[in-house]
Amino acid sequence: MKKILFFTLLLLIGACTTTQKLRDGKMAYAVKQYNVATGLLAKEFAKAKTRVEKGKIAFMIADCYQELNQSGKSIDWYQKAYDNQYGVDALREWAYALKKAERYDEAKEAFKNLGIEIGSPYEYKREIASCDLAAGWKKNKTPEYSVESLPFNSKAADYSPVFYKDNQLVITSDRSTSTGEKIYNWTGNDFSDLYVVNPSTLEIKGFGPVINTEDNEGTATFTKDYNDMYFTRCYGGKKEDAFCKLMYSHYDGGAWSKPEKLPFINDKLNYGHPSVSADGRYLYYACNDPEGWGGYDIYVVERLGEAWSDPKILSRAINSIGNEKFPYIDQDTLYFSSDFHPGMGGLDIFRSVHLKNGDWSPIVNLKAPINSGGDDFGFIVDRQAKLPKDVLKMGYITSTRNDGQGNDDIYKFEQRYVPPPPVPVIPPKVTVKPKSKMILEGYVLEKIFTDATNPNSQVLGRKPLPGSKVDFKILNKPQTITVGEDGQFRVELEENTDYSFLASKDGYLKNSAIFSTKGIAKDPNIAEQVFEIEVILDKIYIGREIRLENIYYDLDKWDIRDDAKPTLDALAKNLALNPTIRIQLASHTDCRASNAYNQDLSQKRAQSAVEYLISKGIDASRLEAKGYGETVPEVNCLCTRCTEVEHQANRRTTFKIIE
Repeated sequence: MKKILFFTLLLLIGACTTTQKLRDGKMAYAVKQYNVATGLLAKEFAKAKTRVEKGKIAFMIADCYQELNQSGKSIDWYQKAYDNQYGVDALREWAYALKKAERYDEAKEAFKNLGIEIGSPYEYKREIASCDLAAGWKKNKTPEYSVESLPFNSKAADYSPVFYKDNQLVITSDRSTSTGEKIYNWTGNDFSDLYVVNPSTLEIKGFGPVINTEDNEGTATFTKDYNDMYFTRCYGGKKEDAFCKLMYSHYDGGAWSKPEKLPFINDKLNYGHPSVSADGRYLYYACNDPEGWGGYDIYVVERLGEAWSDPKILSRAINSIGNEKFPYIDQDTLYFSSDFHPGMGGLDIFRSVHLKNGDWSPIVNLKAPINSGGDDFGFIVDRQAKLPKDVLKMGYITSTRNDGQGNDDIYKFEQRYVPPPPVPVIPPKVTVKPKSKMILEGYVLEKIFTDATNPNSQVLGRKPLPGSKVDFKILNKPQTITVGEDGQFRVELEENTDYSFLASKDGYLKNSAIFSTKGIAKDPNIAEQVFEIEVILDKIYIGREIRLENIYYDLDKWDIRDDAKPTLDALAKNLALNPTIRIQLASHTDCRASNAYNQDLSQKRAQSAVEYLISKGIDASRLEAKGYGETVPEVNCLCTRCTEVEHQANRRTTFKIIE
């Protein structure tokens, strides 16, 4: 697994990605051997006899190039996929690829067409607005930053620099000198290691065998004396998925200690991008905890001697429903990357100041040329540098922008003072500056399915659900708003307050959303600070089975695994919000093993799921367990000829509303 794993922190397939014998390009794509898949799929595309088959193959090729950080090559293939009837998925990915290539006018048009095609202009309005924003930033003739690529970059992935002793840097790279004999076929490069770089002499050497292993290591951070080190390592057992964990090692003056996993790590989550404060007291990092605000969020823990505090998620001033990653704490300023806050393409770098009262100031996009259409991250400030007279700050960033070596590259930046434009002399007017407000714009939405009658069909997007009601409290006074055609409600928020919103509409399941202004500072220079939330209501389909994703059982067992609990927790929450419904929770098997065995196993699995929901406070009278064995397959196929994908489709846990 390569840098891309640290970058997106994707769940890994495991050893099969490097050892499994491939039959064709489709199989290479399925097991994430993207570097291998591109060549095989291109040959299969040339031989394909129908437009539909060409569309499927073209989409896979485009996806491979995206995963290989070759977004430019993906554009043509996504267009080929769309032209060959692949559908809205190809149009959507084509639009995002155009944005990453900084072809903003074309991207805007693609997003507009996409909204029309799925029947919801709402879905991509943010992307259209950010294209206009990014195009304006690019036109700035006097940017405060300048950037230049560094000579030690390679054609492999080089990223996330951090300062080290003797004016050196420690970087992450998957170049050919990395530890281990295996090639990771995701990228065709080696596994990633940590390297020590001397920027003056360009000498590069591996960090050492105690730290670098045949697993992936990366994104390090050091305490001020360089004796304590935190970094990311991704690993798992032979039959386990590999997850990324935060590791700790101490330097005793002669050698680094064997790295140990930090005690607050949950083995079933992905962690990465640690950054330690100058006093060594606080450690910031990114994690995809499902209890967070959404996607990857930034957390902080406090070191308490040999122990650590519980992780604390940063406020909604920083974290969004998207992905926030690569935190870097510089004195009182946090730099981080996000793919949701308005930006130029992929990940953009933002900053926020930690105020004395504990709040975080409104975030600021660093704009071009720090940010680009590509992924920009790994921002660090060199506080030891001797600055030229006109330079305010210098440091390093990582970027996948178009002018690099072809993958992640490290750039040096300088920040210069840019004088403000002259202010015209106008007779002063006595004005009262309006009080700054925090406004929440909420949207009540419903899902758009490819088949409106089938909740198990593909979700194309979301659209406003007019006529929905939203209940909440302002200063402990109950409020109800009925949304209009745009599905929007607006609320002026109080400082340091938690909010809960309950949305409802006849024929739909109620759903809730939360927002907190705790930790968010008002910006006195902005009349309205606007935040967004979305509440999605699911239509009620009486008697229709709905598949529950990510519920798996060990072979011949029926206990609820830890990785199934988040899905069942969400179902329990839904049942609590909708106390008048009654459901049947069902389990299905594939056709392998005997009918009697499958029937018994599926009944035990369904009952285990019901008992888990009861343990979460759901009344047993509202739940019914039903094991169907192999009697109701989702895919009808001759058992001896079913593919593994078809067997997996038939092994499923579902629920349906029966009252």
